[in-house]
Amino acid sequence: MYAIIETCGKQYKVSEGDVVFFEKLDAEEGKKVKFDNVILVSDNGKVEVGTPYVKGAKVEGKVIAHGKGKKIVVFKYKAKKNYRRKQGHRQPYTKVEITSVKVGAEKKETESKVEAKTETKTSAKAETKTAEKKPAEKKTATKKEE
Repeated sequence: MYAIIETCGKQYKVSEGDVVFFEKLDAEEGKKVKFDNVILVSDNGKVEVGTPYVKGAKVEGKVIAHGKGKKIVVFKYKAKKNYRRKQGHRQPYTKVEITSVKVGAEKKETESKVEAKTETKTSAKAETKTAEKKPAEKKTATKKEE
């Protein structure tokens, strides 16, 4: 079973037991983290895609550590102008171990019942509206007499 989640402005494919490096999250080491923005869930070939998110699906993880990534060098340079600027950057990250991927089965059943009720109500309203409409009367143009 795996899921695609959206967090920190990016999308990640995760499954139980994975260790993932996210951009810095506001959580302490050892605490649990929940991700509710689940875009897709796949369970033994059964794929459920959300619009935009899968309702009732959750991914839970445990924060292992915080740290900084590998240093990258930002070098600005303009030829023949004696302009050079060297700057380094280390992106902060949070290391998270995914503990569970859950899909809410109970919520699906209640949602399908609610959807069925709303469909019957909307179809009944549509039928009454079509019955109330009367055909448009034709207007005949008359010529002016001179």
